[in-house]
Parts: sequence; structure tokens; C-alpha cells
Amino acid sequence: MPPRSTPHEGETEGGGAARRRVGRLAACAAALAVALTAGAVVLGTGSEDPATTASVPATAPQLLASGDLTAQISALQSHLRAQHKDFTSWATLGVAYVEQARTQGDPSRYPQAEQALDRSLALRPGNDPALAGHAALAAARHDFLGALRHAERALAENPYNERALSSRIDALVELGRYGQALRAAEEADARRPGIPVFTRYAYVQELRGDVTAAGRVWERALASATAPGDVAYVATALGRLAWQQGEYRTALKHFARALGADPAYVPALEGRARAQAARGETAEAVRGLEKVVARYPLPGPLVELGELYEAEGEKGKAREQYALIDAWTGLARANGVNADLDTALAAADHGDRKAALRAARAEWSRRHTVHTADALAWALHVNGRDEEALPYARRAAATGFRDATFLYHRGLIEHATGDMPAARRSLEAALRLNPGFSPVGSRVARETLAGLGGAR
Repeated sequence: MPPRSTPHEGETEGGGAARRRVGRLAACAAALAVALTAGAVVLGTGSEDPATTASVPATAPQLLASGDLTAQISALQSHLRAQHKDFTSWATLGVAYVEQARTQGDPSRYPQAEQALDRSLALRPGNDPALAGHAALAAARHDFLGALRHAERALAENPYNERALSSRIDALVELGRYGQALRAAEEADARRPGIPVFTRYAYVQELRGDVTAAGRVWERALASATAPGDVAYVATALGRLAWQQGEYRTALKHFARALGADPAYVPALEGRARAQAARGETAEAVRGLEKVVARYPLPGPLVELGELYEAEGEKGKAREQYALIDAWTGLARANGVNADLDTALAAADHGDRKAALRAARAEWSRRHTVHTADALAWALHVNGRDEEALPYARRAAATGFRDATFLYHRGLIEHATGDMPAARRSLEAALRLNPGFSPVGSRVARETLAGLGGAR
């Protein structure tokens, strides 16, 4: 997706404004690069000790859920300077980097995670904590076949390794093997019941269309959560589930609880802004997303903020956000992350449509999930290939998973193929399920329905 640096037709921009816009782009792009330099992780090569010097017990990977991840990483680094042959702590450090990358949008942590995990395996070949860490790393990089292989190797060493059990579920879900994922979740629940397994089990139920069961499991997980990281993660998941059902007030309560546990938790900040936007609280949503992308310019919040700007008529600001997605994609790929799904979804609506189709086809060749089916359907649609798109749009709903964006995409594809009754049903269902699913998409859905004679 090429950066959109030129004004739309009919829009003028003075030299000073243009320079200011370039400066904002440069500042945001610099935020993307912070991961490459800030808080450099020392694998025995740094010149300065981190501020935190507390020793970390070698057998305490649960510390990763206990609070300040950056401080915990610093403590692990300090411990490993003194105990550099502690293979378990090297594995824990590798997993910490994976978690830091996931929660802070910092893909440069992935090579560092790989180094730490490899160091652990060099010290103790075949140790299950490092193999499980490699499974989590592969999943984070969207190498789900690799994640499954590493998880199975770890479980061969230790059938009760919680991280490996969880990563196996993640990999099966992301490969679209939902029946196997459910069986893996049930097996994991029998072996190691707890929050990591509960959360996976809930998501599998959601993908199968059983939102009620998913909600019960998430609530069970939240009731047992005590560590701040666990509370933030589970409460955010409940908020996301409520938002998807159009229950915005409930969603905001869950996001507030998540942020009470971790005020900087990016998924909760993004979720709160989405719920605010859906309630028409646009100014609050924009302020919230601006803070998010200033620190962690990830594709999801960049698109959401761009669409909010677009809905308010601020097209120049919107283009800045869409252009930055390309910068994130480049950084992610440079650090071993497969970003094709993110590229396909963002470029289909806001960038190079042909590139979107290439990325969606590439992703579909690797895995057949409801999300890749929807992305491929939409990429085909924006390239004018609606007859080819429709089977993929239907496949996105085949498991029973209900998502307003999926329904919206299917409705517009049905409209383009001339099936107006089906288009009406899909678009009405999207707006009934989650009327504020997208600042731009919700408006287009309503306009299309109005052209069909209004909702019935």
C-alpha cells in the first residue's frame, strides 16, 4: 500500500501545511522505530545495567503476569548477567519479549525473543519451556504451522506445559482447524485448568457462534484472575465481546476494569475508543486513539483513527494514518512477522487494492480461517470480482461466528451480484448486531439500505 501523500481531487494544501503534515508523519514513523532502539534488551552485549537489579527466581515464569513487564524484563536481564547458564530464565525472558511485542506493538522484540529462546535450548537441548516459548513466538509471527510443531515438541517433553497447551490451541484456531481446536481446548482444560486455557476455550466457543457459552467462560476466567495482566487481558476480551454484540455500555465497563488493572494496556485503550465511537462520542474516541497510535502505531487503531477522521471530513489526517500502516508492515516483516492479513484488510479499504488481493490470496494459501475467508472475499470485491468473492463471504459465516463487519462485507458483495433481498438481510443483520461496527462501514451500510428502500 503506497503512502497517500497527495491531496484528493479538489483539495488544496499550502506549503506550510504540507510541511507540517510531513513532520507529523515523520514523528509517527519515528514512534514505529522506537522499538529498534529504546530500552535495548541486553543479551550480554550492553554497556549499561538497567535500573532494576532485583534477582528473578529461575523457576518463576508466572512473573510475566504480575505487573510491570518492562521492570520484570530488566530484572531477568540482571539475573542472567549473574547466572548466564540459567536456561529456564532465558526461556522466561524469551517469552517476556514475545509478550512485550504483543502488548506494546513492538515487533523488534521478536528477534530478541528468538535469541533468548535459542540460548536456553543451547544450554539445555529439548527443554520444554523454551520449546513452548518458540511456539508462542511462532504464533506471534503468524507462523501457525511452526507454532503447532513447537507446541507438539514441548508437549512430548511435558504434557502439562500450560504455554504449549495454549499455543497448540492458538495454532489450530488460526489454521482454521476449529474441531481440532475444541478438542485441544478440552484436553488442556482437563490437564491444566486456568486462565490461559479458559480464555482459549472461550474464543473457540465464540468462533463456533456460541456467544453465551463464550461469555460464561470469560466471566469464569475473570473471577479467578488476580494478577494485573490477567485482569486486563480477560476484562478486555469481555469488553470486545460486548462491543461485538452492540452492548457498548457494558463494553465500556469491562474496558474500565481492564484499564484499572493496567492503565497502559493498549487493547483496552483501543477497545474503549471503539465503544466511544460507536456511542457517538467521537471527540473522546479520537483523543483516545491519538494517544494509542502516538505510542503504538498498529494497523487496527490506525485504521480506526483514520476512519474517524474521514467521517469528520478530515481527509488529510485520515491519509496520514493509512500511510503509516505501510511503515508498520515494513517493520513487522523486517522482524519476521507475516503481515499479509493486516495488509489485505487495510489496503482493501484504504490503499492499493491489487496489493490487498495479493496479500489475501497469500494468506488464504496458508490458512483457511473465517478471518482469512472474509479478507479474501473483501479484497476480491474491491477488485470487482464479486461472483468469485461470494463463496468466501459465505465461508466466513460457516462456523456460526457472527461479526458485523463480515455481514457488512457479505451484504455489499451480494448487492454487487444483484441479490438485493440477500443484501438487505445481511446489511440489516450487521446493523442490528453492532450498529457502530465501523465509522465508515456503518454509514455505507445505512446508505446502501436506504437505496434498497430502507431497513425492514
